[in-house]
Amino acid sequence: MAGPRIIVAMDFSTLALAEEFAERLEPGSCRLKVGHQLYSAAGPDAVRRLADLGFDIFLDLKYHDIPNTVAQACRAAAELGVWMVNVHAAGGPAMLSAAADAVEPGGPLVIAVTVLTSIDARQYEAIGYRGDIAERVVEFAQMAQASGLDGVVCSAQEANQLRGLLGSQFALVTPGIRPPGAQAGDQQRIMTPAAAMAAGSDYLVIGRPITGAADPVQVISGIRSDIGE
Repeated sequence: MAGPRIIVAMDFSTLALAEEFAERLEPGSCRLKVGHQLYSAAGPDAVRRLADLGFDIFLDLKYHDIPNTVAQACRAAAELGVWMVNVHAAGGPAMLSAAADAVEPGGPLVIAVTVLTSIDARQYEAIGYRGDIAERVVEFAQMAQASGLDGVVCSAQEANQLRGLLGSQFALVTPGIRPPGAQAGDQQRIMTPAAAMAAGSDYLVIGRPITGAADPVQVISGIRSDIGE
């Protein structure tokens, strides 16, 4: 996998705040994730403006709808010029295949969310799932690969098993990454950057430990050093 491994979660309430923060960073050191909060506040302009600063953009809207609707959304994301876009694996094989088919070769990576890293065993059962979280993640990831997707979002705790099952070219994007000493926040299944990379993660999604730091450039530099980048 080429390019920076760190993806900074740009969870800001306004585009102005996001731009101000992004201007402090170096595009060669990280990529940026635009999620529901920023996209709801600023729409496609959030992607365009951050991309204009030189960053690759991961559009994290977790599409989950009927196959045609998801396909059209992925096509629109590709036209917007994002580097990566995601859908929910729980949408099923037909939806996943439609998402993969909607993006032309050379377009953005299309990946599937397995089980959110904020979900622990108790919440997992409350949703109605049975069995082990890791087993469900494997099932979703195998379904995503069979449907033609480029990778999945998973916990780094599941990365080692998925890497062995799905091969080196299937992208593993792992949120819930916390540098040593950082607060877990609302994440449950967490891991340090170095441990996540050792487990097989390709890309590390990190939010508040970077966006809330007094010197985010220094934090990114430290993480890059830890992971040997």
